[in-house]
Amino acid sequence: MTIILLLPFIAALLLAVIYLISFAGATPSWRKTAIKTGAIACLVPLALMFHMPGWIVIGLALGAVGDFALSRPGQGAFLAGMIAFAAGHLAYLVAFVALGATWPSWPAIAVMVALAAAVEIWVVPHTGSLRWPVRGYILVIVAMAIAGMGLPLEATALIWGVAFFVTSDAILSVETFVMREGARKRLASRALWLFYWSGQALIAIGLALAPLFTAPAMN
Repeated sequence: MTIILLLPFIAALLLAVIYLISFAGATPSWRKTAIKTGAIACLVPLALMFHMPGWIVIGLALGAVGDFALSRPGQGAFLAGMIAFAAGHLAYLVAFVALGATWPSWPAIAVMVALAAAVEIWVVPHTGSLRWPVRGYILVIVAMAIAGMGLPLEATALIWGVAFFVTSDAILSVETFVMREGARKRLASRALWLFYWSGQALIAIGLALAPLFTAPAMN
């Protein structure tokens, strides 16, 4: 059973590494689309094998759909990807509430509000006709993140996954709308992929890692 569990994770990790090395920041191509989408799609059977809540599985699947769309050229594809990811965040939100999420500490909420404000001030003015869809997306991901930060102790790995995911989206917004082509933008593409894939992977198996955070300390 352990080997069977490892197969989708190994496939996802291998595709993630290939994407990081060869395709992060590269121009659109069908090979890039296939590898990027596959790196997340392989996490779906992994989450199923670990008996993760159905809404998390749905969120991962919607993330793969979003990656497919975002890897294609054009504003229409970008908007489709943003809608898919927003739906995925809502699925995660429902899952987190079902897992017992409560209001997190006020400092955690303040951090999320400050991050949303920074994106509004720094990024939104550069989004053109996508201004209101981007604002709507910000509201959805902030709501998801606040729910994630309020998860119980046994879901600590999930909380880290949410934090990584939010970090990747913040980098993506700057990379897409603010940065010009060049070495810094390629570096940002690699950084956001590291945070994004790691975040999704932690969300996919986070509850299975609960013993790492709840087991009593050994004397």
